[in-house]
Amino acid sequence: MTSRVSVRPELLRWARDRAGLDPVDLATRFPQLAAWEREEKKPTFRQLEEFARATRTPVGYLFLPEPPEERMPIPDFRTVSGEVARPSPDLLDTLHAMQRRQAWLRDERIEGGADPLDFVGAANLADDPEAVGREMRRIMGIGDGWASGVHTWQEAVTHLRRAIESLGVMAVINGIVGNNTHRKLDVEEFRGFALCDAYAPLIFVNGADARSAQMFTLAHELAHIWLGRDGEGLSGFDLLSPGGGAVETFCDRAAAEFLVPGRELRLRWRDTRHASEPFQVIARLFKVSPIVAGRRAMDLRLVDRETFFAFYRDYVSRERRSAKGGGGGDFYNNQNTRVGEMFATQVIFAAIEGRIGFKEAYDLTGLRGGVFQEYARRLGVDLP
Repeated sequence: MTSRVSVRPELLRWARDRAGLDPVDLATRFPQLAAWEREEKKPTFRQLEEFARATRTPVGYLFLPEPPEERMPIPDFRTVSGEVARPSPDLLDTLHAMQRRQAWLRDERIEGGADPLDFVGAANLADDPEAVGREMRRIMGIGDGWASGVHTWQEAVTHLRRAIESLGVMAVINGIVGNNTHRKLDVEEFRGFALCDAYAPLIFVNGADARSAQMFTLAHELAHIWLGRDGEGLSGFDLLSPGGGAVETFCDRAAAEFLVPGRELRLRWRDTRHASEPFQVIARLFKVSPIVAGRRAMDLRLVDRETFFAFYRDYVSRERRSAKGGGGGDFYNNQNTRVGEMFATQVIFAAIEGRIGFKEAYDLTGLRGGVFQEYARRLGVDLP
């Protein structure tokens, strides 16, 4: 006889609501769900496991006496639209994975005698954000015209991500949860976040976003690191609207100056303002996306808000339709952004030297067995 298990109806409803799933769609997969919620029938353990997978809920949670209160690891989390909201399982899993990486790297660096990174928290809200943007460029060794040596915006994103990592900051770009292509991150929920720490700061960029926005998110979250404040999931151009808050506005302005210095843009604008597509011309000159170019022109009052936002909405709509959400391309090349060469290399050597077990190394990187070994080989490390 098949054994059945008792589960409180409120836990089933909590799991369903937490995952944001349509009750009708879920009932198609679990025809007895309504009867379970009315306690007229009980699911089998196998059915409960399948329900947990469908709702992305740890199965143990379904045996609790009442729904747990999942606290957001980032204070005052808001969606891109500015509303306080319950975080999705995909965002929570991503945040927790990044926190595990950060905690491990922090301990690793402290045990190795590393000094804290002096640029973390070096700025405050009383500072001029544009001056902070220029200081960020100086510390990173990025001078005027730095992007002239790259051919595309994608190369510019890669260059910037690696320059950030050279400072000791983990910079992750991923549009899915780990390597699970069935769990795409929602751009409407967040564009990016920063986890500040004096020894192991971390930046995460939602790779499912329009590709033109990722460059700005990297710079915006780097400004959060300079302020020493965790990002609030609000990275992006929507923060130009009222209500973004002093911290987000500061980081927006610092990022804009970092990517497109005002002095240079004003000089270029004289020759490009009458072009049929002036933002695209500026974008090509600075090797940034047209969105970043237009945003900067608006910041400097070279164009009005209505002109920029009309362009922004149209451009991003078109780019999102063509975005792949982080699931395409070479799997191992994708790990350079999903894990990061800097972090992965430290984990690999810690495993080789016996300071951590390979199981922990697999958990930290999200790579296992032969896949872990092959990625290590591609990073130039041969495992014993």
